[in-house]
Amino acid sequence: MRQFFGMSQGGNLEEAAIGLSNPEFIMLISNNRQFEQHVAELEKLFPKVPSIGCIGMGYDTRIVEDGVSIIAYTEGTEVVANVLEQVSAMPVKYIHRMEQDLMKIDASSDNTVCIDFCSSNDACVLTTAYSLLGKRNIQLVGGTGDAGKVSANGKVYEDAAAYAFVKNKGGRVKTYKENIYKPLDGQYLIASETDRSNYLLGALNGKPAKQVYQEILHIDEKDITDQTFINPFGKLNGKEICIISIKAVEGGALTCYRQVNDSDVLVLLQLQDYKMVANDTIQRICYDFNHISAVFSVNCLFRYLLFSKNNDMQEYLETMSKLGSHAGLVGYGEHYNNQFVNQSMTCVVFE
Repeated sequence: MRQFFGMSQGGNLEEAAIGLSNPEFIMLISNNRQFEQHVAELEKLFPKVPSIGCIGMGYDTRIVEDGVSIIAYTEGTEVVANVLEQVSAMPVKYIHRMEQDLMKIDASSDNTVCIDFCSSNDACVLTTAYSLLGKRNIQLVGGTGDAGKVSANGKVYEDAAAYAFVKNKGGRVKTYKENIYKPLDGQYLIASETDRSNYLLGALNGKPAKQVYQEILHIDEKDITDQTFINPFGKLNGKEICIISIKAVEGGALTCYRQVNDSDVLVLLQLQDYKMVANDTIQRICYDFNHISAVFSVNCLFRYLLFSKNNDMQEYLETMSKLGSHAGLVGYGEHYNNQFVNQSMTCVVFE
């Protein structure tokens, strides 16, 4: 298979599509002002080609902050794209679409991945999707777009998750998750007084969550939201740690970018040398693959902001390009199989 990346910093879709011919699948990453226009233009340029899209920033070795990006696969894939609707209330109502789509392409765990763009309620969407995908060991990578909109096959949806099953006819697929944080030495934190619907974390070990965070890190209240770039929370999930970013202070509580439940076990995390972590990720992928056709990744907005603040974003993208054709999305939450995580990078590698 081959991966195409096209871009227009000015938002010209035809410019972004220059050089693309006979695509088998297209991902559209657009800006909020032009999203509906770009979805319609893309369908006109490439009618009936399976596609999904969202609002956000795209990249290869360059970042497209407010224009339009196209990531497309050619020569060696079989793809079906569709959508789960009403995800804020009942995504399971549409799970039969996924089941039928898996059968259409005769998906297997070795050569097929699910790529998804979600508008909201990510944790519920992933739980619903993985009730089906988990039975067949189908891997998933994706993320949250901006402004509550996604597209599938030339149509814009709100309150939905667009997805595509991508079958690599030339080899394997494998997903990865990169975590640039490690647990701080210290105590486990038991969550309570949570509000799942508002992503609220009220207390830790029986004390107000804001107070606990400040006392451990010795910081003022005004510094809490900036400190989450260095010290987010981590939720223990077996051997995995799911990163949880702090969004805001609400009285003595903290609102987060993903749900926390009563009795969840949390730890505080500490930023590592992320350049070293990126090189470790590359080495791990190269150990698993002798030949790489393409890499699609989703990087958290917080990682983008952190890397950019330190003038490291360009270097990071160039480092990832050592793998070959690498392109992706800056998302507002990352999907890795059945996990909804923050401040992470997830990716799928195509042999």
